[in-house]
Amino acid sequence: MKKIISLLLVFTFGLSSCEKDDICDPDTPTTPRLVFTFYKINSPSELQNVTDLMVIGEGEKAGIIFNETATDTTKYLANGSTISIPLKTNALSTTYTFVLDSQNDNPAAINTDAIKINYTHNDVYVSRACGFKTTFTLDPLSTSPPLSVPFVQSDTDGNGLWMQEVFVINPNIENENETHIKVFF
Repeated sequence: MKKIISLLLVFTFGLSSCEKDDICDPDTPTTPRLVFTFYKINSPSELQNVTDLMVIGEGEKAGIIFNETATDTTKYLANGSTISIPLKTNALSTTYTFVLDSQNDNPAAINTDAIKINYTHNDVYVSRACGFKTTFTLDPLSTSPPLSVPFVQSDTDGNGLWMQEVFVINPNIENENETHIKVFF
């Protein structure tokens, strides 16, 4: 009888220590990236594709990977009207260099602009399996009138700004399904 009770206790404790597997569903939203959409400067409602755009983070040697299937330098190139770039989760600003026509044989055709983006961030609990994600709010440089924009744009190569007008459309970066910044060139 003692053996049966002991066996039942061991079995009961064995079952109580089992817990379901925590696996984060791949469709669960994670930390969103900042979405840029490009438009024609002369036709503000018409999308404009960038050509061989390379985006390089400050202090980085390689650009952001836009094409994961490519094995050469083309993996760093964006050719389209929308790009998504990550923001640092451990800082209050991120600086990127945007190199338009980066693969052009004519060095004079390559144009480089830099943008320093200022923001605040908030860690949001998703689940035990997925942990936390970070959301961002673009932060104006000045709160006194006139209100300032949350970025500093500069012409790093002296060729003139190829991003002629930059507007914040949505300062709350909570998902990647909408444009946050519009760029006209």
